[in-house]
Amino acid sequence: MCGIAGIIGRLDENNRSALKRMSEALIHRGPDGSGIWTAEPDDRGWGALLAHRRLSILDLSSAGAQPMIDPVTGHVVVFNGEIYNFSELRERLVGEGQEFKSTGDTAIMLRALALHGPSAVSWLRGMFAFACWDPKQRRLLLARDPLGIKPLYVARATDTNAEWSIAFASELRALLASGLLGTPQLDPRAVASCVWNGFVTGSNSAVKDVELMWPGSLLELDGRGNEVRQETYWSIPERSPDQTMDESGLAAVLEHGLKLHLASDVPVAVFLSSGVDSSVIANIAQRAAQTPIHTFTMAFEEQELNEGPIASRIAAAIGTQHHEVVLTEGHFVEKLDSALDSLDQPTFDGLNAYYMSKVIRDAGFTVALSGTGGDELFGGYTSYRDLPVLQQWSQRISWVPRELQAAAATLATWPLRRAGGAVPPQTRWAKLPEMVRHADDLLSLYQLAYALFLPGFQRELLAPGFADVLADGLTPEMRRRLDAETRGRTPLSAISVMEQRLFLGERLLRDNDVASMAASLEQRVPLVDQVLFESVDRLPDQVRYAPLRRKAMLRRIGLRGLDPSLFDRPKSGFVLPFDRWIRRGLKDAMDQTMRDPQAIAPVGLDPAAVAGLWRAFLDGAPGMYWSRVWSIYVLIRWCHRNCVFR
Repeated sequence: MCGIAGIIGRLDENNRSALKRMSEALIHRGPDGSGIWTAEPDDRGWGALLAHRRLSILDLSSAGAQPMIDPVTGHVVVFNGEIYNFSELRERLVGEGQEFKSTGDTAIMLRALALHGPSAVSWLRGMFAFACWDPKQRRLLLARDPLGIKPLYVARATDTNAEWSIAFASELRALLASGLLGTPQLDPRAVASCVWNGFVTGSNSAVKDVELMWPGSLLELDGRGNEVRQETYWSIPERSPDQTMDESGLAAVLEHGLKLHLASDVPVAVFLSSGVDSSVIANIAQRAAQTPIHTFTMAFEEQELNEGPIASRIAAAIGTQHHEVVLTEGHFVEKLDSALDSLDQPTFDGLNAYYMSKVIRDAGFTVALSGTGGDELFGGYTSYRDLPVLQQWSQRISWVPRELQAAAATLATWPLRRAGGAVPPQTRWAKLPEMVRHADDLLSLYQLAYALFLPGFQRELLAPGFADVLADGLTPEMRRRLDAETRGRTPLSAISVMEQRLFLGERLLRDNDVASMAASLEQRVPLVDQVLFESVDRLPDQVRYAPLRRKAMLRRIGLRGLDPSLFDRPKSGFVLPFDRWIRRGLKDAMDQTMRDPQAIAPVGLDPAAVAGLWRAFLDGAPGMYWSRVWSIYVLIRWCHRNCVFR
């Protein structure tokens, strides 16, 4: 895991200084080494400049340093991530007569790209973002992994007289640090997305004219930054493939994939909560290991959210060397500024991963496995149960005009609105009239179910010009992509794709990446793997999802040898005691921000509506959960911290 950055532009001191600033902004991603490489200039003095920050995981020798130059072809690469099938690719290339000095994955990937061009990107199994320069054709190839585990941001110069055309980096903040963007402007779509979703959905970013590359995409540019090729090399098919997978076959895929994720020249730890997914990872990893693996759990003084005792019992049953760390409210508040500064874009999530990553890194580990991804694959969320039921009821009463259905839902939820104060209730039941209106559109239903606020109150929160830039919290391009990947699927399978692409791809993976890398820790996610996804996608729905929310097949495969009673309890996510802490240790700081019109207006929000929202939270208004005020607070703070305004 590393950090990468680069520029296509004039090879002058200004761009070299800009690249140096980008590299320095990424030092937390790669404290073990750094390098900068400059191409030969063309007749205008233009070319590529590449930078790399190294976190040593595989091939700790200098042979693994980057930017890496292929000794056979002269191609140059900067690479962030891991290629899990590099041994297989090495055998393939050796069969073609190639030889290698490095034992790591970067040299293998580089040679494959140099010899076979962009077509070789589809050979790669892993988490990655890279830039590869072809010195003969003077072309730069950018690519991102299929499921979007590793980010890659791209900025394009809007001034035709600029001395650069393209800049890219592993983090948005590195592009902000470059100085190339002039006075960065806040993208209204990002603000609207934060108000609807709690985070910024792609492919735009929080900053105008900076995009996050789509998962599974590649972009080829010439030496002036002109686009030569842009394509999707991997996508989710619109229909589930033939249902040819069975439990034994899937078990083999999962166990082999996890062994690939254990490849490392440094020790590997495991995030362990009290849930099924992380326990599966720890259990399979321990079966594959020769010695006890190290598992880590974060515990809380607030016993209703404390997973420590159950996680300790699970670790003992698996046989790991277990570590439990208590995160107190005092420590959380003391380190909060550093934690919030780790967020590369506004989001209400990510802090749990930050504090956990710091603990594991401080214990001496640079790689950790996480169970993220199991709920998306096997139907662990309430969306799998609730949305199909709503659609079925809508179909049964389809003879009733849709507006009459919505009117009945409005009448049924009238007591909720009557009980509300200045801010109407934001509960899921209060969303029912809107959901009835959209019952034929599963993606709209999904988005409404996850919306932080009802659409009407969103329009109150957003400043003029910010309220109607998205539809259902999504850009038109994101909606087109999701429609293309779900239109021929069953409701359960379609919801799985939505969870994979939105909740997981646009929130969890992105937040986990920056939060763990802020601690210089590589987080690997074995359940987020294109080969595993393709295998699970070949299961019949009744085998994959039944009974709903139990993840029964994952339990049978991954929890072998463990007492089932360890997991026979209601599902609970790994959540910090935010509600209590916001009302106590964080209240004064948040109160100052949420009531300050001078802080709120420049970020595209309405000061009166934000102040009303904050009062409603403090008063305990219906449905006013901590995530609603926290998402707004983090958005305001992020914009001011990074000097990005409307």
